[in-house]
Amino acid sequence: MPHFTVVPVQDNSPSNYDSLEGINWVDYRDTGQGGYPGHGDTVSSDGHGNHKEDSPFLSSSDSASKRNDFYDKNLALFEEELDIRPKVSSLLSRLVSYTNVTQGAKEHEEAESADASRKQVPKSPNMGTLMGVYLPCLQNIFGVILFLRLTWIVGTAGVVQSFLIVLMCCSCTMLTAISMSAIATNGVVPAGGAYFMISRSLGPEFGGAVGLCFYLGTTFAAAMYILGAIEIFLKYLIPQAAIFHPADIHAGSGAMLNNMRVYGTICLSLMAVVVFVGVKYVNKFASLFLACVIISIVSIYAGAVKSIFQPPEFPICMLGNRTLVRDLFDVCDKKVVVGNETVPSKLWKNFCSSENSSSAHCDEYFAQNNVTEIPGIPGLASGIIKENMWGDYMEKGQILEKASLSSVDVHGSMETFGFYVSADIATSFTLLVGIFFPSATGIMAGSNRSGDLRDAQKSIPIGTILAITTTSLVYFSSVVLFGACIEGVVLRDKFGDAVRKNLVVGTLSWPSPWVIVIGSFFSTVGAGLQSLTGAPRLLQAIAKDNIIPFLRVFGHSKANGEPTWALLLTGLIAELGILIASLDMVAPILSMFFLMCYLFVNLACAVQTLLRTPNWRPRFRYYHWALSFLGMSMCLALMFISSWYYAIVAMGIAGMIYKYIEYQGAEKEWGDGIRGLSLSAARYSLLRLEAGPPHTKNWRPQLLVLLKLDEDLHVKYPRMLTFASQLKAGKGLTIVGSVIQGNFLECYGETQASEQAIKNMMEIERVKGFCQVVVASKVREGIAHLIQSCGLGGMKHNTVVMGWPYGWRQSEDPRAWKTFINTVRCTTAAHLALMVPKNVSFYPSNHERFTDGYIDVWWIVHDGGMLMLLPFLLKQHKVWRKCKMRIFTVAQMDDNSIQMKKDLATFLYQLRLEAEVEVVEMHDSDISAYTYERTLMMEQRSQMLKQMRLSSAERDREAQLVKDRHSLIRMGSLYSDEEEETIEVLPEKNQMTWTSEKIEAERRNRSNAPENFRELISIKPDQSNVRRMHTAVKLNEVIVNKSHDARLVLLNMPGPPRNAEGDENYMEFLEVLTEGLERVLLVRGGGREVITIYS
Repeated sequence: MPHFTVVPVQDNSPSNYDSLEGINWVDYRDTGQGGYPGHGDTVSSDGHGNHKEDSPFLSSSDSASKRNDFYDKNLALFEEELDIRPKVSSLLSRLVSYTNVTQGAKEHEEAESADASRKQVPKSPNMGTLMGVYLPCLQNIFGVILFLRLTWIVGTAGVVQSFLIVLMCCSCTMLTAISMSAIATNGVVPAGGAYFMISRSLGPEFGGAVGLCFYLGTTFAAAMYILGAIEIFLKYLIPQAAIFHPADIHAGSGAMLNNMRVYGTICLSLMAVVVFVGVKYVNKFASLFLACVIISIVSIYAGAVKSIFQPPEFPICMLGNRTLVRDLFDVCDKKVVVGNETVPSKLWKNFCSSENSSSAHCDEYFAQNNVTEIPGIPGLASGIIKENMWGDYMEKGQILEKASLSSVDVHGSMETFGFYVSADIATSFTLLVGIFFPSATGIMAGSNRSGDLRDAQKSIPIGTILAITTTSLVYFSSVVLFGACIEGVVLRDKFGDAVRKNLVVGTLSWPSPWVIVIGSFFSTVGAGLQSLTGAPRLLQAIAKDNIIPFLRVFGHSKANGEPTWALLLTGLIAELGILIASLDMVAPILSMFFLMCYLFVNLACAVQTLLRTPNWRPRFRYYHWALSFLGMSMCLALMFISSWYYAIVAMGIAGMIYKYIEYQGAEKEWGDGIRGLSLSAARYSLLRLEAGPPHTKNWRPQLLVLLKLDEDLHVKYPRMLTFASQLKAGKGLTIVGSVIQGNFLECYGETQASEQAIKNMMEIERVKGFCQVVVASKVREGIAHLIQSCGLGGMKHNTVVMGWPYGWRQSEDPRAWKTFINTVRCTTAAHLALMVPKNVSFYPSNHERFTDGYIDVWWIVHDGGMLMLLPFLLKQHKVWRKCKMRIFTVAQMDDNSIQMKKDLATFLYQLRLEAEVEVVEMHDSDISAYTYERTLMMEQRSQMLKQMRLSSAERDREAQLVKDRHSLIRMGSLYSDEEEETIEVLPEKNQMTWTSEKIEAERRNRSNAPENFRELISIKPDQSNVRRMHTAVKLNEVIVNKSHDARLVLLNMPGPPRNAEGDENYMEFLEVLTEGLERVLLVRGGGREVITIYS
């Protein structure tokens, strides 16, 4: 190995640095010493409004964030940004001190200890694969089903189908473990285990839904383990403890269920108290419970091996081919010899009415069939596996029969039914799948302890997969051993009635059945305690994420961190499972919730793999998206195989939680895969849209709404957004844009505040869309930028909505109306449609309803059909739904108005639009004196404003001349459009010298002012302006006459003049055209057809 020697380079002399003006030499090297007083906490700033970024993985401890780490002579180029881009040494030192908070009880146990008040030095994680992952997984996977139900499953389904059930369930969990290993090794998994993995991979909606499903599954698992423990206690340990007893042997299982409810509730309460008082007791006994499980399993294998040479003695009494309940009689025979006398046996007395064998009336089946005794455990070498190879599914109440025994098939009396062993529930393959699956769960135990592992990214995959492999081999071998060693009718006997109420799997064990009974009892109690410990912490982790508001109370805990309220809720939900009281009914419920959880673990892995997100770099390499999809499909199939109605209920619960979180608006950004999936889908769709412009049938207005903000950055006209929401009804694209005048570097914060204000207003007005605020030196440039650059690919706006420049007549500043006209020209140049809602403050809010009235369309010129389409879209909204549509068009003298009306009605019929049609005839008439007067006033006003601006500029110039007698003044282009738009942004100073000739010319110019006003009085209006004013006046008269009571008037917006000198007159024409109308929508088409008669 090569040697590396680090030689310190000493630099003790500040030398020339302290001669620089304003700079004191400070040694900022990482020596642990501070600089001069006052310099240690210096905060750098770049002066451009940059904000500090919160690091997602660094702890912000004070010692680590001292500013003396931020400066170094060798990093002078980067020193201004070192507060937001730390040095590598600082980064690594903080990563080293990172501690992972894990789910579990380790920290709570420490808090409860006697030394909890003293500050403890955190121990480094030191658990290996065996203790940290493998054994906890074994303990969680092995459980009550193995001991109480696996023999019954083998007897009912047969060895082949049982093997298939185990294969399906274990394959599902193995595929899930592969996906989980990939996710768990793609970074650190803190508290919450599976919930954390899913929520951070698929987002808060999926995370919350599946996290709660996982919580409910764990809670019902606690109920299942408690029911299993009580079943062992009442059936096999102390049957005398039963409180409720059946009235007779023919009674159903109601008394047993009530016993289960009472004892289950007591057991649950005791367990909850243990968990509440101290989790450390649960952890201390975890090893003991695991030892019980392992000893029990070993005893089964030992008994199977011993049965080859010496099968255990558990004889079964058969009447014909029917199995008898063994504990209701002593001798398996109809008669017994007492002394030298043959007398009826106790079995005889059960089936016959009299003890006298000659005169007794006996059950017909009893009378015609013989009583035989067969071994219950023939042994591994007996060949019984041939009979047990295939299934024997039974209906509820069906008597267990051995097909190979001969019998006379007669119907016996119903009174003797209680002496036979019968099926307590109807069985099917799907039912058995649902009951067995919980015995394959528990694979998340290792990932939940990642913080305690020395090398989590190595231990979790190896330990989990080894644990699943081990348990699968145990299950497979157990299926074969049970089928090869135990008689079929004993296997199908769920509660061991045929073998004197012994636990069936206990009859095979060695050295005694009590090994299994006691071992399984303690293992189920331990598993129940583990579930009651884990479930509240999982709920607490979900509550602390604050994605489900009503769960917030369950995030609170005791002083030592114990989730008290979560434990209480867990106990109440587990009590619901206890009240069901049947292990066979509770098992499918928790199967659903675990399968739902595993399904989404596989989905998370598949989504991340297919998206190839940059952060997806698992250390576990043996995964593939196809395996994840196969696992996901198997989970879904198992859900519907085991219980289709439970599956629908579980998916419904998850769906409701998902929609609730989505409705509440979980503002969490966890870098989840669903967001990446949305981006990929959006990219794909945008590329498809890019192929060409939309067909006329698909055309709808995609809006760019230009908003004006006031001085406080509030939306000046919120009804613009109201109108947009009513027009769009949540469909298509809406972009809301605004322009802030200034410098971007200085206005960044203002931009963010503006965007937030607009977003808030959009939410209030229910506008679904995007917001974009740009900063520009001139407002008109900013609007041009928005028109050009908003949208992406095929998702670009095709319609601009712009407000009317109110008060343009009263203002001496022409920027408002010049910006308006410039925007009209920009939309025309970009081939975009334009809508200008005038008097927008009078437009209805979203809460108003028009119960009657008309939307009037004045179709003067055809520009693509926008005027027809807009009323139809507005009528989709509840505000305008009751309004009727009227279409007016204008006929000239040489037009046939009757034919026009017919043609227009036909056109509307083909467009599938319902509207009243009216053709208004416009007769040629002389230009009225009113029109002439309005034109004259318009031109005089225009000229007067120009003179006022001139005289104002002259006054400013004269004041500047008086002020600066040294012939240097600032001179700008006073009348240019550039200066009008750049008042806030000062241009470079133009300096010029005043000569005596220039001063004389200026005085002559001022003396001509009276002549200018005389010209103003004697002005003659331009004929083209008179003609345009005549059109505006005549149209306005007609529109006001016909539509004065309309709810909304839509009409064509005339285009601006080609010559920019007539812009102010254009504004006057629009004012005249819309006078006297309450709500007007001026519309300009974008140069393409937007409505079609074809399907």
